[in-house]
Amino acid sequence: MPLHFNTEIIDEFRTNAGRLGGPFEGWTLLLLTTTGARYGKEHTTPLGFVEDHDRLLVVGSAGGSDRHPDWYRNLLVNPTVTVELGTETWRATAVAASGAERDELFAKVVAAAPGYADYQKATDRVLPVVVLHRLPEETYTPPDRLDALADELVAIHDGLRADLAALSDGLGTRTAPGLTVELRRRCVTFCSALAVHHGGEDAGLFPYLAREYPEKAAVFERLRTEHDTVARVLDELRTLLARVDETGPAELRGKFERLRGELETHFAHEEAEVVPLLKAAA
Repeated sequence: MPLHFNTEIIDEFRTNAGRLGGPFEGWTLLLLTTTGARYGKEHTTPLGFVEDHDRLLVVGSAGGSDRHPDWYRNLLVNPTVTVELGTETWRATAVAASGAERDELFAKVVAAAPGYADYQKATDRVLPVVVLHRLPEETYTPPDRLDALADELVAIHDGLRADLAALSDGLGTRTAPGLTVELRRRCVTFCSALAVHHGGEDAGLFPYLAREYPEKAAVFERLRTEHDTVARVLDELRTLLARVDETGPAELRGKFERLRGELETHFAHEEAEVVPLLKAAA
């Protein structure tokens, strides 16, 4: 859709609690907000969807054009998205299905909305099917005391360690056909949680501590460099996840083990350097 047309739909959607008139009267659409792959700017797109149990399916049809829509390319890089549906707004993890799973889900979409079959016939591009998994509401409130924040930091690290260990164990027991949408969802959700954790440290915690302890500037520079290294491994992991049905689990397991090693080194360094500073500043 042209940009100005999208803007009109978005404005009407938000003004009327998701109800639309004109050519879309009677339709139920959602608004999907993604983070730009290149510049990190948020972009909102009106989309049709199909419900599939407790998740939603959206299709990168782009009206049957030969080019993937921008929102789809954005979520391949930044899979945490915002969904507006009626009067509700919530965060979700967006996972692109592939292989046989994609075909099965596309058939479900076509059964509910046959027009997508016409879009597929109009292009040689395989229309991507994206699964939107609603994320639980955030319940954590940052503690007032920095010594409590020190304990929370270690608890977050231990939780991420356990999640990564469970994912690695899961990969070790599955063959390529067994790498289901659910496993990919768990992998992508882990990547998103880790990126949010590191982003919060870079934007808030580290600058605060650097002001309080200027003599530790080299420590925080090293920690930020480690964040950059982990981010690169996460990007490589997301790329593999998008085509795991083609490559099989062996390469994916290797990438997970590399991530595990990088994270353990980083967590140990951060706990040795940052936790004592938080306890001393309390």
